[in-house]
Amino acid sequence: MKLNDIRDNQGARKGRVRVGRGIGSGLGKTGGRGQKGQKSRSGVSIKGFEGGQMPLHMRLPKRGFNNIFAKDYAEVNLGQLQALVDGGKLATDGVIDHAALKAAGVARGGKDGVRLLGKGELKAKLSLKVAGASAGAKAAVEKAGGSVEVIVVVPAAEKAAAKKGKTLAAKKAAKA
Repeated sequence: MKLNDIRDNQGARKGRVRVGRGIGSGLGKTGGRGQKGQKSRSGVSIKGFEGGQMPLHMRLPKRGFNNIFAKDYAEVNLGQLQALVDGGKLATDGVIDHAALKAAGVARGGKDGVRLLGKGELKAKLSLKVAGASAGAKAAVEKAGGSVEVIVVVPAAEKAAAKKGKTLAAKKAAKA
């Protein structure tokens, strides 16, 4: 066996069909496209077209919408926090923030921060720093002897402007 003897297995590579090369090829004249009409031409895309009848995707009712301004919070329940404390994955001393919850494996995603929800029971005394908390969750943490600090997460557009040394308020003042 030499390097110049190495070849693909028989039939591993198949050449493309060359159409429109005379009647003898079997794919001459119309080149396998039938005859006439839009679909016999090149560059045709008629997906969803139903001959002028209202297409199905337009006949069906539309419901709801996607809010492009919706905040993306990682939702964490009190029961999850208690389970982490019991399992020793979350330290009760110090402030627990998004980074600590992410490291513990409960705050997945959530580019706008963490939102604390009141499902479950909390017995541990925790000091939390989150982007949002439900009234029930806040009450339960304070009942257990802890505290909840709700911080304002700065959106990406404002962060970018702050890096350049301009605030959005300064931009608006400049326009006026």
